[in-house]
Amino acid sequence: MRAILIREHGEPESLKIEDIPTPAIGDDEVLIDVSAIGVNYPDLLVIGGQYQILPPRPFSPGKDAAGVVAAAGRSVTSCKPGDRVVAQVEYGAYAEQLVARGENCFVIPDAMSFTDAAAMGLVYQTAHFALMERGQFRPGETVLVNGGGGGVGLAAIQIARAFGATVLAGVREQVHAQLARESGADHIIDLGAENLHEEIRRQVHAVTNGRGADVVLDPLGGDAFDASMRAMAWRGRMVVIGFAAGRIPTIKANYLLVKNIAVSGLQWSDYRERDPAWVRRVQDELFALYEAGKLRPNVMRAFPMDRFAEALSLVKNGKVNGKVVLTTDSNHS
Repeated sequence: MRAILIREHGEPESLKIEDIPTPAIGDDEVLIDVSAIGVNYPDLLVIGGQYQILPPRPFSPGKDAAGVVAAAGRSVTSCKPGDRVVAQVEYGAYAEQLVARGENCFVIPDAMSFTDAAAMGLVYQTAHFALMERGQFRPGETVLVNGGGGGVGLAAIQIARAFGATVLAGVREQVHAQLARESGADHIIDLGAENLHEEIRRQVHAVTNGRGADVVLDPLGGDAFDASMRAMAWRGRMVVIGFAAGRIPTIKANYLLVKNIAVSGLQWSDYRERDPAWVRRVQDELFALYEAGKLRPNVMRAFPMDRFAEALSLVKNGKVNGKVVLTTDSNHS
């Protein structure tokens, strides 16, 4: 099979596609003939050697992929050969075949394409856990989603809307504003405004009658994070998802006390490893919302696997509206 291998950490352009043997599976594992591969921001960190979990080299990056089960170990009960599945893994998805634990494989709805399944994978799970578990969202609350034009952002907007939130989307570009509205955002917060320190709070207060946001989901960090803390409602909850803006912010503990607010972090892969049954319950819920027409990933573009560097370049430069995916020769949808 062909796989994109990391032999030395560096830029995506330094990686090559190589022919390697088809991996063997254990009793609790599944071999998947991959059709579509999710491209995620953490992939860049893994390739660059900056991610918190880095397995021994050589290995393939990639955290989610969809395809058809080719073989299943004798202990696997979640799927069988011939099933269409999406798998969540720590690494290895940038390949024509993928080995995953059976407990991390999910049979996808008949109406769901492989590209949609791969595009939904990591980002929709992340958004759901951020909103419902770490953010402790309650129906009727107001949710501010920063990075509202990206994969996690659009997923969070759709999920929050499906659960009854008033959704504010923080974006910089007009195209992202339009995507956020199409995904269900009630109001747009301009993250490109001058004097962001004051502007986010002013904009949020203007559309919440001065109350602020009950939940803030932030995959950006940087100035948007700092300013969003000032726009939170009494007893508001902010969830740290990532630092796509580049700067990891710091928090003064006295500010949390004075404002009666909470800030928590989300490392979603911990849930996959510690409580896969919880992840499966969430995935079932996401599939049900998809079938009900309430969730729809925005796949900006599907690239052949050979053009992985081009796809990753778009992610690196913030040029992705929604998601990009990679496809293999076995892709059928």
